[in-house]
Amino acid sequence: MKLYIASSWRNEYYPDVVKALREAGHEVYDFRNPPSGGHGFRWSDIAEDYMGWTPEEYKRQLRHPNAEAQFKNDIEAMRSCDACVLVLPCGRSAHTEAGWFAGASKKVFVYIPTKQEPELMYKLFDGVCTSLPALLAELSR
Repeated sequence: MKLYIASSWRNEYYPDVVKALREAGHEVYDFRNPPSGGHGFRWSDIAEDYMGWTPEEYKRQLRHPNAEAQFKNDIEAMRSCDACVLVLPCGRSAHTEAGWFAGASKKVFVYIPTKQEPELMYKLFDGVCTSLPALLAELSR
């Protein structure tokens, strides 16, 4: 299965999830190491003071060539993948990606490796898994 892993740069579980899914035979899109090369996208690649941007500055920076290139990588991967694994904890982008998958009638699985604030709307997705073996089992169904 071709899988899109939606998560955060700060997620400590992400590398182990990517590794386990690949070892299980899945093709995995890794946003930290996109197929186009490089190290993936970070707003700090555009400007160190990105957290101080006004809403208008942020809107303008969405058109920055680095942002455009990574968006192209991500959306092409999303279109080509069969399913999404949302690895918690993560932020807005990962949740937006998972929502896109659900809206495109593609499967979404939530992986919760550690205690998180409960979220009712994960019931929209195809499965909630609390261990890697459970996630692998869901993906093999």
